[in-house]
Amino acid sequence: MITIATLEDVSALNTLINASYRGESSKKGWTTEANILEGLRTTEQELQENIINPANTILKFTENNVIIGCVLLVVKEQQLYLGMLTVSPELQNSGVGKKLLKQAEIHAHEKGLPKIVMTVISVREELIAWYKRNGYVDTGAREPFPASEFHIPISDTPLEFIVLEKKVL
Repeated sequence: MITIATLEDVSALNTLINASYRGESSKKGWTTEANILEGLRTTEQELQENIINPANTILKFTENNVIIGCVLLVVKEQQLYLGMLTVSPELQNSGVGKKLLKQAEIHAHEKGLPKIVMTVISVREELIAWYKRNGYVDTGAREPFPASEFHIPISDTPLEFIVLEKKVL
């Protein structure tokens, strides 16, 4: 079931997102960043701020009262920004991600937004290919990767974001 996350979900979301993107547990799935980044993917404070912000929606995918997936949706001008699409590593390739993408499209449509945009780290070729199979296109735009105390590059390859988009209206 896909519903809107609340402040009561912050701890579970934080655990899921960090375990899915970084560290050993993330290596059980195919979307890990553990080979290119160390540190946290998010914090409880960041998630709380996202939930409180009226421009944002975090959708959660729940099965048997356990959050197994989520996605951050941010209204930015005339588009919906999609970020932090997360599926529990053990459940990747089960259709949860596609269902969250579809719900993001419904959300954009309901808000009257003509497109969804996202940024993906350029070296994550398999993930970029997955988004392309789901209708997203490379806009050609690039953005610098914001290395910080949380996002610590461990790869020799310079990191940058590519901007993908999908028209939904």
